[in-house]
Amino acid sequence: MAEIMFPLIAAGLLALVLFAVPVATVLSVLAVVMAEATSRGRLLNAMGDIYWEQSIGFIMISVPLFILLGEIMLRSGIAGRMYNSVAQWISWLPGGLMHANIGSSALFAATSGSSVATIATIGTVAYPEIERRKYHEGIFLGSLAAGGTLGILIPPSIGLILFGVMTNTSIPELYLAGIVPGIALAMLFSVTALCLCLYRPAWSGERVRTSWRARFSSLPDLLGPAIIFGAVVGSIYGGIATPTEAASLGVCTALVLAALYGQLSLRMLLAAFERTMITTGMILLIVYAALFLNFVIGFMGVTDAMLGFMTGLGLSPVQVMFLLVAFYLVIGMFMETLSMMLLTLPIVFPVVMSLGVTGYSDVWFGIVLTLLMELALITPPIGMNLFVAQGLRTNGGPFGDVAIGTLPFLIPMLGLIVVLIFMPSVATWLPDLFYR
Repeated sequence: MAEIMFPLIAAGLLALVLFAVPVATVLSVLAVVMAEATSRGRLLNAMGDIYWEQSIGFIMISVPLFILLGEIMLRSGIAGRMYNSVAQWISWLPGGLMHANIGSSALFAATSGSSVATIATIGTVAYPEIERRKYHEGIFLGSLAAGGTLGILIPPSIGLILFGVMTNTSIPELYLAGIVPGIALAMLFSVTALCLCLYRPAWSGERVRTSWRARFSSLPDLLGPAIIFGAVVGSIYGGIATPTEAASLGVCTALVLAALYGQLSLRMLLAAFERTMITTGMILLIVYAALFLNFVIGFMGVTDAMLGFMTGLGLSPVQVMFLLVAFYLVIGMFMETLSMMLLTLPIVFPVVMSLGVTGYSDVWFGIVLTLLMELALITPPIGMNLFVAQGLRTNGGPFGDVAIGTLPFLIPMLGLIVVLIFMPSVATWLPDLFYR
């Protein structure tokens, strides 16, 4: 029966790709059809229990809280102040404000947990500089799209929370594991921009002229993000708060900072609440549908069949990982990242955990999968960050400019994935230091 269901799963994926059916609908219908076919509806009796148990889970409350934190950051001017300060310090490098795009994205990622929020916020501040300082628009937007991917890798990350919920993996350990690869990836993005602009100096735009006095006077603008990061991540590893409690501390801190900057208003709060509810509803519908599908797949034995198939191929663990990387590269071109993770995780996760390689832990795979999701965010034709970057263009322009400008930044991401496959300790040494 498990073998018969593989075409059904593939058909569901095809419907999602070709007909743009809402992801939650595809997952739910697929789960219901499979449950009806294999148990004559008996499994459907568990749907309500699964949805209820997950909806009252304390950890899931952190999802809307982190989304709200990003919305407040977006609307309070904290991000704009941060960008201007970062630009004062690192825009002297070849590539100029492209480094500010990447650095500001990394800092904003450390407070928001969302890639789309990261690129939308930083991009709104940075885009006017393209015409003002005569940057190559495609490469500049590519640096914004690439920098935005850091939002789901550097903690706090909504994607890592959902991975932890789906696989019963420690979220604090996932957060620690994302720090080193996140910082390394941000640095590799900057090196990429540096190399591109050394190759073609005209792409660098006009240099930002500043002074040491201006640099030091801008440092207070970095305090806001640093305080929020300390409130969220510091409270978790200081043993003061759980991830959910830390998210609420982050929201409260952001509200205080918004008030100090004179940006706190009823209109701003209502806009943030509305966007938070819309985004939360979309995400949680997908999550709950994926959890029920996971339950049905496990009952049917699809996971065991997949494990038997992979074992029968006779591949080494490294070959299996490269096969999975190729698989995610292909489907990442056509699927939204969240649905890609939630739909494939119930089958792929047990395969990876069965490889039996030292260092190939659940925490390690969470970081590898997040990097693969980041690749999907900037891989044409469906890369979400590419569409957000294209949407920043006030004068329009071909979508291909953004897609081509982003391609060089795929190289360091693939390189980091290869490093993690051969050296898993790059991701796991920090959580091992804290928890082992």
